[in-house]
Amino acid sequence: MRGRAKLRAALVLAFTAGLTSIAQAQTVAEAPNFDRPAQPSLNFYGSPGIIDLPSGEHLPEGQFTTTYSYFGGTSRYNLTFQALPWLSASFRYNGIQNLNLFGFNTYYDRGFDVRFRLLRERKYLPTLTLGLQDFAGTGIYASEYLAATKTFDTPGLGGGDGTLKVTAGLGWGRLGSNGAIGTIGTRGAFNGGDTGGELSVDQWFRGDVAPFAGLEWELDDRWGIKAEYSSDAYELETQQSNVFERKSSLNFGVEYQQSPGLRLGAYYLYGSEIGVNAQIQLNPRHPTQPIRIPAPTPVVPRSQWATEEAHWSPDWAASENKRGQIRDLMADALKADGLTLEAVILEGNVAEVRYRNNRYRSYTLTIGRVARAMARTLPPSVETFRIVPVRRGLGLSTTVIRRSDLEALEFAPEAADALVAVTGFQNAGPLPEGADFSDELYPAFATSISPYAAPAYFDPDQPFRLDVGLDFGASYAPAPGWLVSGTIRHRLAGNVEDGRASNSVLPRVRTNQVEYAQFDTTLENLYVARNWKPASDLYARATVGLLESNFGGVSGEVLWKPVNSRLALGVEGNYVKQRDFDQRFSFQEYSVFTGHASAYYEAPRGFLAQVDVGRYLAGDVGATFSVDKTFNNGWSVGGFFTLTNVSAEEFGEGSFDKGIRFRIPLDWLWGKPSRNAFGLTVRPTQRDGGARLSVPGRLYGQIREGHRKSLVDQKARIWE
Repeated sequence: MRGRAKLRAALVLAFTAGLTSIAQAQTVAEAPNFDRPAQPSLNFYGSPGIIDLPSGEHLPEGQFTTTYSYFGGTSRYNLTFQALPWLSASFRYNGIQNLNLFGFNTYYDRGFDVRFRLLRERKYLPTLTLGLQDFAGTGIYASEYLAATKTFDTPGLGGGDGTLKVTAGLGWGRLGSNGAIGTIGTRGAFNGGDTGGELSVDQWFRGDVAPFAGLEWELDDRWGIKAEYSSDAYELETQQSNVFERKSSLNFGVEYQQSPGLRLGAYYLYGSEIGVNAQIQLNPRHPTQPIRIPAPTPVVPRSQWATEEAHWSPDWAASENKRGQIRDLMADALKADGLTLEAVILEGNVAEVRYRNNRYRSYTLTIGRVARAMARTLPPSVETFRIVPVRRGLGLSTTVIRRSDLEALEFAPEAADALVAVTGFQNAGPLPEGADFSDELYPAFATSISPYAAPAYFDPDQPFRLDVGLDFGASYAPAPGWLVSGTIRHRLAGNVEDGRASNSVLPRVRTNQVEYAQFDTTLENLYVARNWKPASDLYARATVGLLESNFGGVSGEVLWKPVNSRLALGVEGNYVKQRDFDQRFSFQEYSVFTGHASAYYEAPRGFLAQVDVGRYLAGDVGATFSVDKTFNNGWSVGGFFTLTNVSAEEFGEGSFDKGIRFRIPLDWLWGKPSRNAFGLTVRPTQRDGGARLSVPGRLYGQIREGHRKSLVDQKARIWE
C-alpha cells in the first residue's frame, strides 16, 4: 500500500508539474509583458469571480483554464472554457471530507456550470451575467445567479494605475441559502441519492433568493486583494455534517499574478478557514512561444533566369532523362522543407506535385512551400501548378495556382488575400498513369517508441488512477493507400488494476477496464487498412484486425466530402468481437454489429458540429451530439452527449454518456514544428451505454484539414 500511495503522490506531482511547466513556459516567453487584455481572476468554482462567489465578468474568447482550490476540507478541480464572447462552460470535480454521505470518508462529486453574458460593460452600465451552477450533476452545489460587475480606475501601488471591480448579485439554491430577501416558488432539497446527469429545470430560479456582493482591487499588474459577502450558508457542510464551522459571511483574500498564465491566492473564509487557489489560464491564440521554422526561399521570377528561348518550349522537359532530373530536384527541394515527394506529373504547361506532410500542422503553409519549390525547379514553360497533399495514400485536395500570380504577388500589399482570390480548390483525382512516381517510398517500413498514459477517472475509492508505460509501434506500407500497423504496449507503473469492479447491467464493453489492466505487456492493436477514392468527392476505408485494446473485427467507412463544402456525410459499419483480457489473439464470446451514419458541419467562428446516429457497442441504439471549438493552430475544445434507448436506471450513475475533450498541439507548447498533439477526453462516469468503437484512421479528421475552409482560414501562412 505504501508503494501505491507513493505512486499516487508521484502522479499528482507529475500532473501539477506539467501544468506548472506550461505556465512557466509562458513566463519565459512573455514576461515581463502584461500588455494583453485583462483576464478576470477566477473563484473557487473556476469561473470569473471574487473568492467563493461569481462576478459578472467573462474571459477572453477561447480562454481555457484549469484551477485547484481548497478550504475547509473541500477540494475543487475545475476546467472552464470561454466558447464565445458571451458563453462559457465549466466542469468540476469536488472532494468533500467528512460529509457523511453513503459511507465515504471523502464524498466525490462532478458538476457542470454554464454562464451567459446578458450585458457588456459600458461607461455607465455594468457587465451582467446569468449563471447556472451544477445544473447537470447530482446537484450538491446547484444554484442560479445574476451577477453584475462594474470596473473603476483607481490609484495603484507606488502611484501607478489600479483597478477596482465592484460586484453585486442575486442567488438561488446554494447562493440563496444565507440572508434571503424573498422566495420564488418552491425548491427541493439536495438528497444525493439520484444518479445525476439529468436537468432539474423545474427548480431553476426557484426557492429563496439572497443578495451577495464583493470587491476586487487590482493594486498593479501583479497584486490584488478581495473581499466578499457570501450568500451560501453551507448548510450541508456545517449543519448536516461537520466539514467546517461557518462563523461569518465575510471572506477575504490576496492574489499574486505570477505570470500571464499563472495566478495564486490565499484567503480567510467564513471566519474559520484558510483557503488557497491556483489558476492556470491558457489561450490558443497566444502560444507559449513562437513556432520557429526556417524562412522560405523567395520566388525568383522566370524573367530573371529563363533567358534562352529554348527554356520556354514544352519540349525542354520532354525527355525521360530530363523528367527524372526534375523529379529528383523536386524531391530534394521538398526534403529541405521537411516534406516528402509522392509524384510529379508534367503535361504541357501544367504540372502536378503530390506530396506528404509529416512536419507542419498547417497544410496552407506546406502548399506555399511546395509552390516555391515548383517555381525554382520546373521549366519556365510550366504556368499552372496543381498541388496535392496526400495522407495515407489519399489525395486530399488540389490547389491550383498560376505561376505568374505567385511571381507577381509575393511582395504585394495584402498578398495572402490577393493570392487566395486567384487560387482554385478542386477535388484530387486518382494518380494519373505515366506519373514520375518516387520509387523510394514503397514498400515502406517504420518503427516508433513513445510514452503513453491511460487514465481512469472518478472511482469513489480513488478519483484518479493512471497507468504509464511505453508503446512500441511498427508499420508497413506496401503500396499507396495500404497500411499494416501494430502496437505492443508495456506498462511501467500504474494503479488502474486496483479499480472498483463493474456493476453494469449492460454488456460490459467499457466498464471492465480493471480486468484489461491486469496485464503489463499487451498487444494494443494489429490491423490491415486500405484507403481509396471510389469516386469524386468520395473517400473509403476498410480495416481488419485487432482494432483496439477491447475489440477486434472488420470495419468499413465511406465519406462524402466535397472540397469546397462545409458539410460532410459518412457511413461506418463494424462487426467486432470482444478480446480476451490478456489482449493477445484470443476472443471472448461477446460479438456485436455496430455502426453509425454521421453528419459533420463546419460552422462559423471555428465550431465543428457532428451528429452520429446508429448502434453502439452494448447493442443500444441512439445518437451522439458533439460540438468542438477548433483553432487554426490545432487547438480544439468541445463536448458531447449520447442518448440511446437505455434508460437512466439501466445506464447507471450519470444517466447517459457525456463528456468534454480538448486537444493541445505540441508545436504550440514547444515552438517547434510538429503534427502531434496531446489530447484528453474526460467523462464524469465511464459506463457501457453509448460506448463507441475506437477505430484507427477514421476519415473525416484527416480529410477536412486539407479542404478549402481549413486552407483559406490559414491563408496568411501561405507565405511563411
